[in-house]
Amino acid sequence: MLLAADVGNTNVVFALFDGREIRARWRIATDPRRTGDEYAVWLLQLLEIEGFKREDITQLIVGSVVPRAIHNLTVLAEKYFGMTPLIAGEGAADWGISVDVDQPRSLGTDRALNTIAAHAKYEGDLIVVDFGTATTFDAVDFTGAYKGGIICPGLNLSLDALVGNTAKLPRIAIEAPRSHSVIGTNTEDQMLIGVFWGYVAMMEGLIARMRAEIGRPAKVVATGGLAILFDEHTDIFDHVDTDLTLDGLAILAERATK
Repeated sequence: MLLAADVGNTNVVFALFDGREIRARWRIATDPRRTGDEYAVWLLQLLEIEGFKREDITQLIVGSVVPRAIHNLTVLAEKYFGMTPLIAGEGAADWGISVDVDQPRSLGTDRALNTIAAHAKYEGDLIVVDFGTATTFDAVDFTGAYKGGIICPGLNLSLDALVGNTAKLPRIAIEAPRSHSVIGTNTEDQMLIGVFWGYVAMMEGLIARMRAEIGRPAKVVATGGLAILFDEHTDIFDHVDTDLTLDGLAILAERATK
């Protein structure tokens, strides 16, 4: 079985694959200082709780947007699973896609993985929206080439900036407003309208502009933690695929084996 580690700026998600099927997944806060031993204490117990043994792991792949975290995950793989992990974007796990931008090496690991998985799972031109610490919009053409995109502050970052730089605005939960009105009658409602419906308007506007620039019909694939929440309040998404980045890791690992 394949153990995939998706290292984001906020969380590390481990997923256990049997072929392309995810059998289990676990999440831990990203901390580049966390040692391989600390990962092992946590992860080996979770494997046992789910009914798996460390011997069930035959391959391990790491995709990381936090370069400092790769070393300790490599220690985890070598010391506790007896293997050298694949590193997404390197060696046998090279992207294998065209990256048609000014600085191809600057493409984030998560965005490359999303490109690979989206092209494998959905046909035609695509716009991939990933709700992470930052929200990214990526254009993937019908050949699977990465054509560029947009980086925006994530919803949590936007809210943190709003609350952290004002004296009286309170911390609010990120949720859908109770009504569709965009005229709030109290401070909390006005903040939520600004954050939530403002974000929806931004998404719809940017996607419309991207579609116009692409010049061909383009499906929109949404992934990341807030994709499901926003999908309930806009019809802009054609597909919501919360496992897109993990699936990209599984596809890379499969290619490396072949």
